[in-house]
Amino acid sequence: MEQSLLIAGSGGQGVLLLGRVIATTAMLSGKNVTWFPSYGAEMRGGTANCTVVISDYPIGSPIISRPDILIIMNCPSMKRFINKLKEGGILLYDSSLVDLSSCGLNEKEVSRHYSLIAVRASEKASEIGSVKYANMVLFGALLKATGIASLDTIAEALKRSLPERHHSKISENFRAIEEGYNGVY
Repeated sequence: MEQSLLIAGSGGQGVLLLGRVIATTAMLSGKNVTWFPSYGAEMRGGTANCTVVISDYPIGSPIISRPDILIIMNCPSMKRFINKLKEGGILLYDSSLVDLSSCGLNEKEVSRHYSLIAVRASEKASEIGSVKYANMVLFGALLKATGIASLDTIAEALKRSLPERHHSKISENFRAIEEGYNGVY
């Protein structure tokens, strides 16, 4: 089995970290993975996206043209990447920041082509203590929706993915993941 993900948002939203945590979690679960980051020259506030490929077999390329899963954290990214999502794919997005109609999309039409998972990630993250945890709320929802990995490997994945200076925030990140995992959307 192989699954490809494209994660997109603004620089500073933790898009690249989310991709790295997903890849590390899958790797710790015994999967083959690639993680391919991309961000605009503006960095914080500019565009950021990355791809992750998770497979039971060796992966030929980190480049994907039609992801199985699209994780979106802002409207400009929704507009840019929605048409790349594979027919029948999963569209997981932060509904605290992204309203499909405001992005110029018809929710009924979009839901005919994709499985929609709207997560109030930024809202839930703020309740935990910082909007910066929105990426981890989305990760929890992804884990629940796809089963790509178990919660058992998350603490180690966070430890390996976060810079050491942020290890004091592992418990908050884990709480955000649990919030996304256990959420009803």
